[in-house]
Amino acid sequence: MSACDSCVYYVYDDEEELYSCECELDQDEMYKFLMGQEFACPYYRLDDEYEVVKHQM
Repeated sequence: MSACDSCVYYVYDDEEELYSCECELDQDEMYKFLMGQEFACPYYRLDDEYEVVKHQM
């Protein structure tokens, strides 16, 4: 399981039938990601469904 699996921007595309990231990485970020180097995504946000409920209460 990668960090992407728990990110709010990692969504399933019904037409392509695969998961993909909705964020646009720049060229340097994409290179680090694809090469498997230590990569800390600047757009990562935990997909916490309960966080929304906390604000509604």
